[in-house]
Amino acid sequence: MRARRERSTTERIDAENYVGTTLLMIRLTQLFPLWALIISLWAWLQPGAFDTFGDWIVPLLAVVMFGMGLTLQVSDFERILKMPGLITTGLLLQYTIMPVAALSIATLFGFDPVMTAGMVLVGASPGGTASNVICYLARGNVALSISLTAISTLLAIVMTPLLALMLIGASIQVPADKMLLSILYMVIVPVTLGVTVNRYAGHRLKPLRHVFPFISVAAIVFIIAIIIALNADQLGRIGIVLVAAVMLHNSIGLVFGYYAGRTLGYSTTECRTLAIEVGMQNSGLAVALAIQYFSAAAALAGAIFSIWHNLSGSMLAAFWAKQR
Repeated sequence: MRARRERSTTERIDAENYVGTTLLMIRLTQLFPLWALIISLWAWLQPGAFDTFGDWIVPLLAVVMFGMGLTLQVSDFERILKMPGLITTGLLLQYTIMPVAALSIATLFGFDPVMTAGMVLVGASPGGTASNVICYLARGNVALSISLTAISTLLAIVMTPLLALMLIGASIQVPADKMLLSILYMVIVPVTLGVTVNRYAGHRLKPLRHVFPFISVAAIVFIIAIIIALNADQLGRIGIVLVAAVMLHNSIGLVFGYYAGRTLGYSTTECRTLAIEVGMQNSGLAVALAIQYFSAAAALAGAIFSIWHNLSGSMLAAFWAKQR
């Protein structure tokens, strides 16, 4: 009897510790914008602490994409058959509003070809990895959000290099074929691997599931720090202007995504989801492509977008969560 009580006490303590650790990981993950701001300031003031890690960006993005894959199931892709109209609408909005808005804003602000390339790469990227969480917090259609993120990510292998070539190919060399292969290696392969692991070993990983989002957040924050460090001098000259451009870009995606859904007669829940999926981009992919095929300066837009769209998304989710 005594041994049974001791075992029961041990199991209860273990369960409490697990719950405590889970809640801590969730809280740390939710504080992503704060960590991003703090480490960005650190990287700006002491770039030497991060600027030697430029080669880490692509592997870190692969880690983020693998973590995304672990949150997906084959059934997420099968949902396309159940809501083809919504999925098609979301994808069309994703790959028209954001890339065109990016080019228009860059032209309006008078950015040079390199900075314009960075803006367009953000606009031509698929849905952001944090959009599903923001959608859940905003009381949106989570199934739709997951499906749009998954399918836009798969389509990115063609759409991102194609849109970049169409929109900025006349002003700067765009190696679309090489970009396609890079997206295959950086996004499709790790996401597919994550989905596969989740399907065949997901039950074994369940106790660690709360850790993977935190690892992804840590990887994104480190990527941002590297980009800020590599552009510390230039950021001081163009920082405010670029931040304004990024904020405008994100706002256009959120507003147009929502009201396009309204115009088409979709419900409030679906309109919220479209707004979040259109306005939140996979800026980590834009950063990796910019570094690989253009320059560190081109990656600045993606780094700033990574911080801002999580802040704006969180604020919007908090507002919508209070609405009926």
